[in-house]
Amino acid sequence: MPLTLPQFTIKPHPHLRSDSERQQILAAPGFGRYMTDHMVTIRWTGEAGWHDAALGPYAPLTIDPAATGLHYGQSIFEGLKAYRQPDGTVALFRPEANARRFQASARRMAMPELPVELFMKACELLVSQDRCWVPDAAEHSLYLRPLMFATESTLSVRPSTEYLFLLMASPAGSYFPDGIRPLSVWIAEDYVRAAPGGTGAAKFAGNYAAAFLAQNDAAEHGCDQVVWLDAIERRWIEEVGAMNLFFVRGHGPAAEITTPALTGSLLPGITRDCILTLARDLGHPVSESRIGLEEWRTGAADGSITEVFACGTAAVITPVGRARTRTTAWQMADGRPGPLTLRLREELVAVQTGCAPDPHGWVHHPRTTAH
Repeated sequence: MPLTLPQFTIKPHPHLRSDSERQQILAAPGFGRYMTDHMVTIRWTGEAGWHDAALGPYAPLTIDPAATGLHYGQSIFEGLKAYRQPDGTVALFRPEANARRFQASARRMAMPELPVELFMKACELLVSQDRCWVPDAAEHSLYLRPLMFATESTLSVRPSTEYLFLLMASPAGSYFPDGIRPLSVWIAEDYVRAAPGGTGAAKFAGNYAAAFLAQNDAAEHGCDQVVWLDAIERRWIEEVGAMNLFFVRGHGPAAEITTPALTGSLLPGITRDCILTLARDLGHPVSESRIGLEEWRTGAADGSITEVFACGTAAVITPVGRARTRTTAWQMADGRPGPLTLRLREELVAVQTGCAPDPHGWVHHPRTTAH
């Protein structure tokens, strides 16, 4: 039986920001500092399912103080981008993959799954309505933030019977405005990000709040990001900050690429998946396996590990130059971005911005034009 999706009500903002104000913002948008003029909302209840789909002005929400999402943490989100293409059109990058991961996060948190088609429609509508907010500067983009949280008014400790889905957008500047700078990372030995059977594979809001203390610890030791180890043995590398990690062994065309295997406590990154595919396309051996902290340290010392980089939606690909623990520190090669790191980043950005062929069908052109 075909799925019946709610029809969207479209209510354009009556007081759009002026062209001059928007251009001033787009000249230096930063990341997540400014929101576009509109947002999408869709409601869900046990009785009505998905309903009240609307695109309207970006505005504050009114939330009951007893909303269960505030008390018991049923809140998930996603992150994806839209890019200006060479012909001036706008395209989303892999929105269907984000839609399916959003469903997986919802399942883990006992929340209703937003249909992929509805997720896609919401993204298409918002990007079409606010397409003037998509930057055209090099490596700038429009960042989309889908969010869903529980709204039922009750203090009962159980899954909510009411939810609100939101989609907002924010112009994003280059992650490296002063050039690509390798990260210094702090190995978290006192805290863990996720445990087997936990919520590590979901984009669950609580995962990020729980990471802030360790991130503060990293900053106090002069590091940009924190590297997470497994929760059981505290020896296997998992993620760095909110990004996946990659290790390169060797040089040139024969260089091998390894990333920590998805054990259920790691986020299955969409950028991670892209890199695995692009590396294979370039002819590099690729593997997903456990990588030990001591293996990283000794590999950096003897030169067998030649490059390390992190990846995620915001930064795309970020080199890692140095690592520290409480007792030791090491540097990757000469501490500068490695050639394969830069090559993969160049390849991925070229596909995202429409400057290279898209053999895997990652670039999605919205079919909807909002008014």
